[in-house]
Amino acid sequence: MSTLVTLDWIVIAGYFVIIGLIAWWASRRLENTTDYFLAGRNVGFFAVGCSLLASNVGSEHIVGLAGQGATTGMAMAHWELHAWIMVLLAYFFVPFYYRSGVFTVPEFLERRFDTRARWILSIVSLTAYVLTKVSVTVYAGALVFQTLLPDTFGSPEAAFWVGAISTVLVTGLYTIFGGMRAVIYTESMQTVIFLVGSAFITFFGLAKLGGWGELQSVLRENSTQFALWRPLSDPEFPWLGVMIASPIVGIWYWCTDQYIVQRTLAARDLATARRGALFGGVLKVAPIFIFLVPGMIGYALHQKGLISIPLKAGVEGTVLHGDQVFPTLVTSLLPAGFRGLVVSCLMAALMSSLASLFNSAATLFTKDIYEKLQPGRTEKHLVNVGRFATGVVVLLGILWIPVMARVSGGGLYQYLQSVQGYLAPPITAVFLLGLAWPRINAEGAVWGLSVGFALGLIKLTLQTFFGAGKIENPAFLASIADFNFLYATGILFAICAMLVVAVSLATKPPAPEKVDGLTYGSMRAKAREELDASWDTGNKILTGVVLSLVLGVYLYFSFWLN
Repeated sequence: MSTLVTLDWIVIAGYFVIIGLIAWWASRRLENTTDYFLAGRNVGFFAVGCSLLASNVGSEHIVGLAGQGATTGMAMAHWELHAWIMVLLAYFFVPFYYRSGVFTVPEFLERRFDTRARWILSIVSLTAYVLTKVSVTVYAGALVFQTLLPDTFGSPEAAFWVGAISTVLVTGLYTIFGGMRAVIYTESMQTVIFLVGSAFITFFGLAKLGGWGELQSVLRENSTQFALWRPLSDPEFPWLGVMIASPIVGIWYWCTDQYIVQRTLAARDLATARRGALFGGVLKVAPIFIFLVPGMIGYALHQKGLISIPLKAGVEGTVLHGDQVFPTLVTSLLPAGFRGLVVSCLMAALMSSLASLFNSAATLFTKDIYEKLQPGRTEKHLVNVGRFATGVVVLLGILWIPVMARVSGGGLYQYLQSVQGYLAPPITAVFLLGLAWPRINAEGAVWGLSVGFALGLIKLTLQTFFGAGKIENPAFLASIADFNFLYATGILFAICAMLVVAVSLATKPPAPEKVDGLTYGSMRAKAREELDASWDTGNKILTGVVLSLVLGVYLYFSFWLN
């Protein structure tokens, strides 16, 4: 039987009514591709910041981070403290994207290098969206439906698929018809919902456990497992590997991924775009306290016998089923009405991330692939192509879901970070070197991207099929598969960076007009004045707030179990 009562369903219905009204309002004002893909470039900083967080936080965050909190403690907090990287986005990257007037990040790459670089990044990005973000987000959300509504649709398996497909279809519909404006303004409301809803998990969990001090007391019994910093001998999260890989993935995700950058391109001016990125950085610290900490609370409650989290077979025996921690907390802790709010919170996170993905994928396909193959098409035609592309991404994401159970053996969130760790190095290397050094040319960029993606795909494929508990022979393939994903990310980045530099130096330098205004050293005086003016007092204050929050969290959780 369902764990939701009438009051919960009323709350959920209210959520869908509000989403529908916002989407309807936004869809009335679509006249061209700028409206459809970039919301008319007229969005304020609050909506940009909320959209950045909502795009980042999907159901895989809520479900996956709670699971990681229960099984690996604060190890994944380093990825949530990427708020400092959003300062880099605002200060270094946004000015180049915004001033160039591009629709997509691959389009910017074409201006800096050539068409080949644009094609490579577009195709890899679209593939990554289907293999990681769409499927992981939907899979995580469906797990919660399976737990909360096990018998509502006949069986838990039926609840899984009804939850997955219905949420995807609803999100796909308002994204197809409302475009970026519908996405951004629904995300502003959804951000508030999932921040408030998830905070109730923390509140009720601590209340049942006996407070923050009791949480620390339980976790100290196994402090190594829950510490922010792990020793170099740790097989999963050695501190050196974290320090190497986390910034590489963070710079790719927050500073070069179309999925994120597109939000800043929708701002009404450069100062607003930068302020929106910084405001998103302030919000980005919240997931540690409302997603990761509840997972640790769930572990403590389970250890004290106050709740029962399902178990699963692990490498060293039976372990907690991390991806069932969040659903168990919802069913065990929350009173009527609050369960409906948290289910709405989960759907808000799921739908906001999916909407961002659908719109970004449609933008990439339409502007970077279709328009290149079919130039001269009308604005109305391109908007319709974007809508069709959205539908295709929806279908492909659903088809990939059955693979997720096999691939995500270490937990959804860890799976996502490991895959991103193999995609990020070539992109991060090309962008950092390309913006910093005018001597980097198109040949170096293309070689770096191509070889980097090929090596990353090889590692991902081996990790999926080979290693301990999978195919263990030949041994050298199994050893590559089991090689720590954090160190693998660093090695991939070093290979790509050296290749980009070596090939660039071995071939002709780019023409001066090719790099004019597209690297730090080639910006003209007028452009520098514009940049200085957009980095106003408000943006400087927000920068201080973001960095202070990150530093404070690092300092506290580095010693909280001592």
